[in-house]
This record gives sequence, structure tokens and C-alpha cells, in this order.
Amino acid sequence: MSASEQKVALITGANGGLGRALVNELVTNGWQVVAGVRTIVTDADLPNVRGVPLNVTEPGQIDKAISTTIERFGRIDALINNAGITADELCWQLSDEDWTRVLDVNLRGAFLCAKAVARQMIRQRDGHIINISSFGARSGPRGQSNYAAAKAGLVGLTQSLAKELGSRNVRVNAIFPGVMPTSMTAKLSAEQLEEFAQANALGRINSVEEVAHFIAFLAGTQNISGQVFQLDSRIAPWT
Repeated sequence: MSASEQKVALITGANGGLGRALVNELVTNGWQVVAGVRTIVTDADLPNVRGVPLNVTEPGQIDKAISTTIERFGRIDALINNAGITADELCWQLSDEDWTRVLDVNLRGAFLCAKAVARQMIRQRDGHIINISSFGARSGPRGQSNYAAAKAGLVGLTQSLAKELGSRNVRVNAIFPGVMPTSMTAKLSAEQLEEFAQANALGRINSVEEVAHFIAFLAGTQNISGQVFQLDSRIAPWT
């Protein structure tokens, strides 16, 4: 496949555990990848990967990353809104700063990136936006009111954008990836990780490789939009 025939993906938060797995999986599947990271260290040491500085709370950096991608490849086939942070605390101890910071990165950042890339995808009349949400959006974990609110907002954003962009052949979906061994969960104790594992019907947590594999498959689909995909084996009630 020539470079001109390869699909092009822009990934935010590409230097995290899932971000790196997504870069590897998409490259393996023949995509050109633009890896958005807060600090450029390398171009991920992989062919077909270009690193760009991307703070999703800065509209100027978002516009620059998108223009760089279009100048280099002429199109953007997939945006994966993967950038995310936590600042856990009980609500009465949660600072206004930490509330705003988590909403700013996890929700506003995804909106800004989707808004900017949508213009290009509308011109192309093709594209796929995938938002990395969380099971916490529906379960509301204790001590994560800011994170749960942001991730629940991503579900609403996903469905609204799917309706707005569907007539332009732009698909928008959300992922609940499940608990995975990443820097975000590194601070959890062995006992806490075991609790998460046992909350799953299969008795284990997910892997970044399997999540990346599913997302790469989804990014290449044409007829799926407005959906939320849960990728672990936790079973929640219907209501």
C-alpha cells in the first residue's frame, strides 16, 4: 500500500499506556499516525509515525496539529480523543482547580479537537471520531466526581456529534476501555486491582493491546456511529 493510500489517524495523549498501544496497533494495520503528545521526545521510534506537540486545552496547538497533519497527508481519517487525567478526591475536599482541570482535559479538550477536525472530515465527507470515555461515566465512582462527570459528558457529546455529522458520513463513537495496566492505574494497590478484576465476570482486567486492537478495527468501519462500546466484562443493570 502506498503512502497516498494509507489512512491517517490523529491520536491525542499518545504517550500514555493506551496511546502508545494505539500508535503501535494502527501502524501495524497500515495507518499513518500523527501522535499528539505534551512533550516531544521521539517520533515513537516507529515508521509512519509523526509526533506533534498537542495540549488539548490549547486551541492554537490543536489547530496547528491538524494543519500539520493535513499539510503532510492531505486528510484525517480518524481522530482518537485519548488524552485524559485524574485528580481524585471526595467532593467536599475537591478543589475548584482540580474540578476544572479534569473537565478541561477530559471533556473540553475532546470537544475542541472534535470541533476542529470535523471541518476537515466534512470537506472529505468521511471520517471517524472515537472518544475514550469510561465505565465511571455510568457507575459514578466514589472520589471521582470530576472524572465521572467529564466521562459522562463525553457520552453525550458523542451522541450529539453523531447526529450532527452523520449526514456528512462522519462517524462518532465512544469507548469504555475498562481498567488496564497504565500510568493512570499504577498508583492502585494490588488489593484494589484485584477488586476491579473480581468486578468482571471473567475475573480479570483488560489489556491495552486488546483495547487498541478493538479501536483500530472500529476506526476502519463505515456503518457504526453514536454507539458506546464497553470492552471489559463488568455487567451493569439495564437501568
